[in-house]
Amino acid sequence: MIPNILSIAGSDPSGGAGIQADIKTISAEGGYAMAAITALTAQNTQGVTGFEVTAPGLVRDQIAAIREDIRIDAVKIGMLGSAEVVEVVARALEGIEAPIVLDPVMVAKGGDRLLATDAVLALRDALLPIATVITPNLPEAGDLLGETAPTTRDEMQAQAAALLALGPAAVLLKGGHLPGDGCPDLLARREGAVWIEGTRHATRNTHGTGCTLSSALATALGHRLPLEDAARRTKAYVAASIAGAGRLTVGSGHGPVHHFHAITRGNHND
Repeated sequence: MIPNILSIAGSDPSGGAGIQADIKTISAEGGYAMAAITALTAQNTQGVTGFEVTAPGLVRDQIAAIREDIRIDAVKIGMLGSAEVVEVVARALEGIEAPIVLDPVMVAKGGDRLLATDAVLALRDALLPIATVITPNLPEAGDLLGETAPTTRDEMQAQAAALLALGPAAVLLKGGHLPGDGCPDLLARREGAVWIEGTRHATRNTHGTGCTLSSALATALGHRLPLEDAARRTKAYVAASIAGAGRLTVGSGHGPVHHFHAITRGNHND
């Protein structure tokens, strides 16, 4: 069965992140992608120049229209933009039985803030408790906890435990901001934690990696993989997408990853 995956996120017109990255990832990983758009952004590989949050009522109506007609096997939540949208999404998902992957998008790759500061508390109170797994990077973890970002594995473990105490069933804390050649992620659950190791790729083409990871994880959970297996599959997919990004020629800044890296003959010049 092909799982139906709902992404609730903002739009990236350059195609590397947001809804566009989610749809590519879900499709590449064998799911059927659906989307409720929470914001329109103006951005490219060099940064974000503006965004406008979707009216909360329209966000609610998009999700309601999907729920009343289509089976949802997993949900990915990305950029929300405002406290009002956070609260609307939480209410719109009440009673859903599908796993929910929450990517707490707060700051874009270039440093532009995408979640209003007052919305961070709403995110913590309304969405973390209903999430199956949250997927913060290290700065986002610190932001959620009102602390500085962790810089060591021990600090990652401490902050993952603190995030679990806020209510999600699991935390996949991404270690890409740690110094060194490794790129470890920490999957923490109440019964314990495991490290998922990875090797850092020397590339600027990392635009949309957080969106890609969270939507790949939602798709794997939609395929009904156990969480640890889903996390390991997701880590491998993202690593291969980064490794294959050199085949793309998109922009002059932080280029996107190659979501369809497994399609080896998509271009007759390859």
